[in-house]
Amino acid sequence: MALPPLRPAVLPDPQPLRKVLGPGVIAAGVGLASGEFVIWPYISANVGLVFLWAAVVGVIAQYFLNMEIERYTLATGETALTGFSRLWRHWGLVFALMAVLANIWPGWATSSATVLTYAAGGGDVTVIAVVELLVIGVALTFSPVIYRTVEATQFVKVGAVVVFLVVALFLAVTGDAYRGLGEAVTHIGQVPAGLGAALVLGAMAFAGAGGGQNLVQSNWIRDKNMGMGARIPRLVSPVTGEDQAAPATGYTFEPDEANLARWRAWWRVANIEQLVSFVAITVFTIFLMSMLAYSTVFGAETASDVTFLRTEGEALNQRLSWFGTFFWAIGAFSLFAASMGICDYVARMVADNVKTVYLPGSARWTESRVYSLVVWFIVLFGIAMLTIGFDQPITLLVISASVGGIMMFLYSALLARLNRKMLPEAVRIRGYRLVVVLVAFAFFGYFSVLTLIDQFGRLF
Repeated sequence: MALPPLRPAVLPDPQPLRKVLGPGVIAAGVGLASGEFVIWPYISANVGLVFLWAAVVGVIAQYFLNMEIERYTLATGETALTGFSRLWRHWGLVFALMAVLANIWPGWATSSATVLTYAAGGGDVTVIAVVELLVIGVALTFSPVIYRTVEATQFVKVGAVVVFLVVALFLAVTGDAYRGLGEAVTHIGQVPAGLGAALVLGAMAFAGAGGGQNLVQSNWIRDKNMGMGARIPRLVSPVTGEDQAAPATGYTFEPDEANLARWRAWWRVANIEQLVSFVAITVFTIFLMSMLAYSTVFGAETASDVTFLRTEGEALNQRLSWFGTFFWAIGAFSLFAASMGICDYVARMVADNVKTVYLPGSARWTESRVYSLVVWFIVLFGIAMLTIGFDQPITLLVISASVGGIMMFLYSALLARLNRKMLPEAVRIRGYRLVVVLVAFAFFGYFSVLTLIDQFGRLF
């Protein structure tokens, strides 16, 4: 069954930046995990800061991709995933399943629990991780408006990380790290030997959000009532909120002068929101976390998983008795908040697609109920993996990030197609933005092919 056509409606009045600030912070906050806290510092600890130029490229590419995802939602109220399903009915399901496969493993909760044991001086990693997963499940199930809970958690996380990094800037980052930044400039375009295609793809895909998380910018700006998203019901708890059964198909506006004036205002504030939150926070944290790793453990023997953070914290404690423990505490909360954000965004992708495309007429299966079902599936699957002794080293984080890179390769092309075909002429993607999206498509496609060749070679 085809999706119903977009309904005509007036574009809502634009809001000032202070009222819409949040989606970019969530994107940066959720991204402050495998990329900023693990993968990029791990790279810097092993090869130095020469590859940091790629982080900037990755963040800029994601900024343009995020804005094309937001363009469609601002103009229609639909998520990009629903838009893809208008091009081919099952595209949304393909991306939702890829997001599940990439993120169902309890690696972030395990990493958070592991780092917390460093700060506490001991503890059972499995028990702590199980408790964290249960807390996430309860929080996402019983929050009256789920977006507000996720947003508040990420704001606290980003604030704590920024405070830590400002202190680290004065107490722990060495002059060698600042000089190392110069090497990042002189080595632009060069990939250090030994990183491998999977790690390169994963690092650039997770420089910021990455993979399916970018697509959920649609859901977050819609729950922030931005653009036509203000006309779509927000995702609420099926237990404590006012649940609604209606599928989230969208609207279109007449491109008259009044609507286009509102559109230009929305587009301007959405771009600013992404720049001052997602781009600024992400670049700052990647650089500072990488410089900190370079200042403390570069050249030292480090493990090939998150336990290298233990070495880094111990080095910080040698410089200032409490600072390494502070680093571990911030890291544990950061990875926990990332785990919550990842669980939220995967469940949002699945629920949005299943309800809108496959169960539009079901009064029983609302988007909120599908969302809660997916949340608890992820939580219980994670607990089962932990119970049987599953452990996720950095290799699986790289695989997860690589799947994200392949997703970005696919949806870059779909975004260009969607925003050329489905939107009014006056608001379609064009010019340099279209060029950047197509370049991102080519880039992620190139490294996706290299990664697949590399992984098949390892298997066979």
